[in-house]
Amino acid sequence: MQGKIFEEVLERFRTIPFNEDFDIIVAIANGGIVPAAILNQRLDIEIQLLKINLRDSTQKPKYDSPRLIAPIDFEFKNKRILLVEDRVKTGASLTLAVALLQGAKFIKTFAVNGNADYALYNEDCFKFPWIL
Repeated sequence: MQGKIFEEVLERFRTIPFNEDFDIIVAIANGGIVPAAILNQRLDIEIQLLKINLRDSTQKPKYDSPRLIAPIDFEFKNKRILLVEDRVKTGASLTLAVALLQGAKFIKTFAVNGNADYALYNEDCFKFPWIL
């Protein structure tokens, strides 16, 4: 799997235009944590974690569908949410996350790679430069 250099990816984080203002960034843990932290540096918005899991550390599915593995412990009702994931393939994790966050004012999705409202890339899988 081909990778990308960190500077190239970071430049896309710096320059992607956002058309809305957000109250909170919600990172789908674990993959969304690093991208959410980078977005926090740019947007200066609090980050919360939504602990959803589907795959193990080698990207093999652990379950038939994504699961919430810890209770939601933050307020999201009537908030404008930027929902962050690293890679979107099937969209199953984003779909579950949006369903779990019903009651938000609105939710826009962000992916480093994949199909989302905001995406840095939408191409074949590649290794993220922050993965050791």
